[in-house]
Formats: sequence, structure tokens, C-alpha cells
Amino acid sequence: AEQITEAIQQSGLRGRGGAGFPAGIKWKAVHEAEGERKYIICNGDEGDPGAFMDRMILESYPYRVIEGMLIASLAVGAEHGLFYIRAEYPLAVTRIEEAIQKCEDAGYLGDNILGTGHSLHLRVMKAAGAFVCGEETALMASVEGRRGSPSHRPPFPAESGLYGYPTLINNTETLSLVPWIIRHGAEAFAAMGTEKSKGTKVFSLAGKIRNGGLIEVPMGITI
Repeated sequence: AEQITEAIQQSGLRGRGGAGFPAGIKWKAVHEAEGERKYIICNGDEGDPGAFMDRMILESYPYRVIEGMLIASLAVGAEHGLFYIRAEYPLAVTRIEEAIQKCEDAGYLGDNILGTGHSLHLRVMKAAGAFVCGEETALMASVEGRRGSPSHRPPFPAESGLYGYPTLINNTETLSLVPWIIRHGAEAFAAMGTEKSKGTKVFSLAGKIRNGGLIEVPMGITI
């Protein structure tokens, strides 16, 4: 767990949901937090107008995100997790549910994964459609069945999150980058991007432009 967390810190990976908080610091905080259980959440509540990065990743690369969640769960000690996905993304919900089932059937999810002693149980929750639920404290309130409203911090989710337990919340794109970092090394990821923002970023190209769609480019690239 320490080696994984260290690799994420060395990579310079920042949250891709917008706030840009260093992922390694967040992972370390959840890893060190005391709790009877810990949760991990993939935030796929993409509500920005014209944005469809998370949608593409969830629909086209579900196993990459699940692998990222598996690695993160091992790093922080979480055995329970969920995908929080916009209800307006029915294909994304279907693809993730099918992928989870196939991973369970193959022994990559569930109890005692591949005999390692680590367990992870994942489920999908469809978001209610409120833009504010993309904010992590409002998201957790929604999952718990309460009104999706942000709450004051501290305590941070890493200390007291879902149902009062330490919780790691990362954006879909953030988690999808984790397997690449572990496979190729932190230095390879840190070699791309800028001094303060490492790696690549996926952008939605929409509106009055010649070639719409998605593009993945190094951080710091100009228009």
C-alpha cells in the first residue's frame, strides 16, 4: 500500500475533476485514517455543459477505471466502493455494471481477490441529476439518501466521509490514469505536462469548431 501511494505522489497526478488536488496526498490521508471500514467512490457525475470526458471513459474503458479503483482500494485499505454515475448516461451505467459482473465472475472483484487476502465490492448508483452533487460532500449526502447539499469541511472525507467512515473520492479520469502510472512508472507520467501539473488531460471539443470530439493532450498545451 505504501509503495502504491508513494508512486502516485511521485507521479504528480492531480485530480482531474476540476479542483486539481494532488491525488497522492488524498490517498495517503485515507490510508493513514483510522476506521472500521473505508470506502472508495468514483465520481462520474459529470454535469458541466458540453463535457463528456467521463462518459466516454466509462462507456469505452470500464475495465481501466475498475483497475484504477482496485489499485486505489489496495492503497487505502478500502473494501467497499461505488460508481456514482449520471442517470443521463444509461450506456455508461450498463457498461460499468456488466464489467463489474464479469470481474466478479473472473475473481478480480469480491472476497479474497485472487487469493491475495484483499477484498473489494463495487456497485453503481445513478445520480439524481443535480449539478451540485458533483461536489464530494454533496455526493456523499446523496448516496446516504439525504438532500445533496455541500457541507462544511473539516472534517474532510478522508477522515469522516460516507456513513462517517474514511472515504476516498476521485474523478473517473483520475482513476483511469492510475493503471498506466503503476504499469509504466511514476517518472514516465511526470515526464509529461508542466512543472506543477503532470501527465495528460482529456478535453471535450464542442461548439462551433471544425473537428469536435475528445482529445488527450499533455497538461499545459495552449489553444
